[in-house]
Order: sequence, then C-alpha cells, then structure tokens
Amino acid sequence: MHSTATLQPTRVLFGAGLRHTVADEVARLGCHKALVLSTPQQCDSAMQVAEALGDKAAGIFARATMHTPVNVTEDAVGHLTDVQADCVIAIGGGSTTGLGKAIAYRTDVPQIVIPTTYAGSEATAILGQTENGIKTTFTDARVQPEVILYDPELVTSLPAAMTVTSALNAIAHAAEALYAQNRTDRSDALAVEGMRHFAEGLPMVLDNPADTVARERTLRGAYACGAVLGQVGMALHHKLCHTLGGSLDLPHADTHAIILPHAIHYNAQAVPGLLAPVTDIFGAPAPGPALHAFATRMNAPLALRDLGVRAADLDRAADLATQKPYPNPAPVTRDGIRTLLQAAWEGTPPQR
Repeated sequence: MHSTATLQPTRVLFGAGLRHTVADEVARLGCHKALVLSTPQQCDSAMQVAEALGDKAAGIFARATMHTPVNVTEDAVGHLTDVQADCVIAIGGGSTTGLGKAIAYRTDVPQIVIPTTYAGSEATAILGQTENGIKTTFTDARVQPEVILYDPELVTSLPAAMTVTSALNAIAHAAEALYAQNRTDRSDALAVEGMRHFAEGLPMVLDNPADTVARERTLRGAYACGAVLGQVGMALHHKLCHTLGGSLDLPHADTHAIILPHAIHYNAQAVPGLLAPVTDIFGAPAPGPALHAFATRMNAPLALRDLGVRAADLDRAADLATQKPYPNPAPVTRDGIRTLLQAAWEGTPPQR
C-alpha cells in the first residue's frame, strides 16, 4: 500500500515498488523526456530507472559527486540541453539530489527524486555547492523537488555503514532544529517525529536490513528530518560540517555523524531545556553523550582522524569556522571550537 504526505509544492509518496511508477510521475508533471542522474557507483540503478521510463528516458548522467562541484553541474546542464530533456530524475543520496537541485536552479526544470539514503535534502529548497574548495549554501524555491518517491525496497541493500551515517546525518537536522532561532511548534514536532523514527527503526534495520517495514520507518524519519531542515535555520553543527567537508573533501554523512554529539553537547550548555527531547528519545542524561552512545551502539564512525583528518588540520578548520558570525545558542569562540574539534578528532565522548 502506498501513502502520500503533502509538503507544498512537493508530492511525497511512500511505498514498496514506487520506483516502477516513475514514468507516470513524469507524465503527471506534463513532461516528456527525463534525464536520469546518479553517481558513478549507482549507474546500475540509474539504468533501471531509465528502463522503467521507456520512451520517456532522455539518457543518463552518472557523474554526481560529493559537495556538488559547480563544474560538474555545468557539464550536466550542457548534457540536459543536448538530449533535450525537460525534467530530471535523481536516484541516490545527497550527492545526486544536490546535482538535480543545482540543475533546476539554473534551468528551472522539474525534479523527481528517488532517495536511496536518509540524507533528507530532497525535502528542502536548500542547495549547497562547491567552487574552488569553498562550499556555499542558500535557499531558493527553484531547487525544491516537485516529486519524492520513497521506495523502501531501494534501501534494503544500503550497506550497514552507510545506513548508519546517513541516518545520523538526518538526525543532525532535527537536533539542530530544536534550538533554531526561527523554530515553531510545527518544526519541533517534525524534529521529534524524525528522531523517534530513527531511534526505533534504525536498530531494527541493522538487525534485519531486508525488513521493508523497518526501512520505511527510517525513510519516514528521513523525510521528517529533511522537512524540518527546510523550515528552520541550522547553526554550529552544520557550519562545522560544511567547513570540514568543503576544505578537506571529507565524506558528508560520516562527517555529520562524527561532529553531531560534540556540536550538540557544545550548545546544550546554553539551552539544555530545548534539547531535552534528545535525551528523552535516545535515553541518556545529557543530549551530547546520548547521541554519542547511540552512535557507538550503531557502530558509527566516531573520530575525524579515521577519515584521514590530520591533527594539523584542526587549527585551520577552527579558524574557518569562526570567521563569519552566525546565529547559535552558545557563543562561538575559537578556543571552544578548537576544543570541540579535538574531541571529535579523537572520537572521545563529550564530557559533561
């Protein structure tokens, strides 16, 4: 059975086998030819989508990559024009979704997203792209996808390590939303809903990766966490992850997973009440240690040094992360951020 949730102007569906209906969704948009996007690693999935499209397939562009480099986007736009596609279908995680959004930002073509991770960026009008080693993020209505198809069958084969880091990336959106300056009752409810889906569904998925009911639960978590990301501003956690990712070319989800407990711990000193739902959901006396303990139980990466970050990189990262002021519940100081990064580099639990 398929179910539909409404987040205007996006059409959102959940259900096993939805990927097979993609040609109907192209027609519903009033489009005729779709360019299918993927990373090189997911080219086989892109080919399956193209087969499902039949004569509505304009081709495949399988060069999506982390942090949405502008030069790749420009090549993709050129290919879109060459094959005369009037919409794009992104199948994959945040890298492929980002490419679809970047194309839509430049051309305003409609997007269909078929997520294969829990990144959640498909539920937002936010685009982050990288040029000359610098990642910039902005919001624009043109990058909001028109259709999202959450097919739990597509994530049953998601490796355990990617399942966990992608989920923690999504949880980070919800945790930061709880102390956002522009938070609302609606955003708080979405944040709590998303974290609960993951707290309960992720252990079930790791016990039985082929359980489509558990996988759908985690996809619902991804949607809720992504939707909340589109409604409120992010702060320290996302600033640090974008700084580290853009300057050191680190894997996006792994970086979010590692930084999450430390950034939340940093801000919990200022707003413990706002972060109380984190402790309620993940079952520990303080939010930072609660997230670190959950990540440990899920066998998530815990240390930046395991991603190849050198101790010598931390000073520059701290400098970059404190160059421009941004809203955050706790004062962002160079010494404070340097201490946070040291703990994240070592992988030690946040100290209460």
